[in-house]
Amino acid sequence: MRLLNASGCLDALTAPEVAAGLDAFVTKTVTPLPRGGNEPVRIAETEVGMLNSIGLANPGIEAFVRETLPRLAGTVWVSVGGFSTRDYVELCERLDGEDVEAIELNLSCPNVDEVPSGVGEVVAAARAVTSKPLYAKLAPTADVAENAKAAEAAGADGLSLVNTVKGLALDERTLRPVLARAAGGLSGPALRPLALAAVFAAYEAARLPIVGMGGVASGRDALELLAAGASDVALGTILFSDPAAPTRIRAELEAELAAHDFAEPDNAVGAAHEPEASTLDPESRVGDKKRLHTAAKLVG
Repeated sequence: MRLLNASGCLDALTAPEVAAGLDAFVTKTVTPLPRGGNEPVRIAETEVGMLNSIGLANPGIEAFVRETLPRLAGTVWVSVGGFSTRDYVELCERLDGEDVEAIELNLSCPNVDEVPSGVGEVVAAARAVTSKPLYAKLAPTADVAENAKAAEAAGADGLSLVNTVKGLALDERTLRPVLARAAGGLSGPALRPLALAAVFAAYEAARLPIVGMGGVASGRDALELLAAGASDVALGTILFSDPAAPTRIRAELEAELAAHDFAEPDNAVGAAHEPEASTLDPESRVGDKKRLHTAAKLVG
C-alpha cells in the first residue's frame, strides 16, 4: 500500500517535509492554459468538512513543466484536467516524455462549468498518446461501477476514488452563501461514506487498482478503504489541520492491521467483500435457512 495526497491538498514546494512522508506526491490539477481560478471567497470550513471553489487555478502545462516539475522531489503524479477530450490529449502528450510516475485524469471536478462527458472516450484518447500509467479520478455521485468499467475497457491503469461533491454553506449572520460561487466541493469527514461506497462498487465492477480517498483522518479510516477495495490511500483535508498526519496514520494503520490479524496492508484489500464465515456446523440442517436469512438482511 502506498500513501499519497489528494490532488490540491498539499503544495510540495512550500511543505516539502510533509510531501517527504508520502510514497508519491500528486500535483494540483494542471490544464493546457493558465487559469486564475474562481473569485474569492473560495474556501470555507463547515461542521462536517471543508468547502472549496478554487476553479482549477494553475499556471498551465508549459509553465508547470518548465518551472514547477523540475523542483519536485521524489515520486510525482501529475493531475490533469480539461474541458474537452482534446485538452487531455494535449496534456498527456506533453507529459509523456517527462519524469512523471503517473498521470491522474481529473474527470470529476465540481468547481468548473464545463467538463467533458464520457469517461471511456477521454481515457482512450489519453491512452493513445502516452505510455505513462493513467488513473481516472471519478466522482462518487455518478454511476461509479459503469464509469469504472468504461475506464478499464479504455485502457486505464487505475482509479482514483473519490473527488469532492457539491455542497453549500450559509453565513450565520447574513444567510447568504459563504463562497462567491455559492456551491463548492465538499471534502472531509462527510465524504467518507460516499468514498467507501464508491470504492466498494468499483472493486466489484473492475479489476483495476484503486487509490481510495475521502475523509481519511485516521488509521481506521485507511483500513476501511482498504477493506472496501482500495490498494492505496490518499490523504486530503486532514493535511490542512494536521501536517504530521502521514506519519501518525501509518502508525495507526499498523496497529489496526495487527488488531484484525492482517500481516500487511495488502492482505486487507477487499476484505469487506469476503463472505462471512459460518458459525454453524457444515452438517447442520438450519444452515441453509440461516444463509437465506442473512442474505435477506443484506438485501433489505
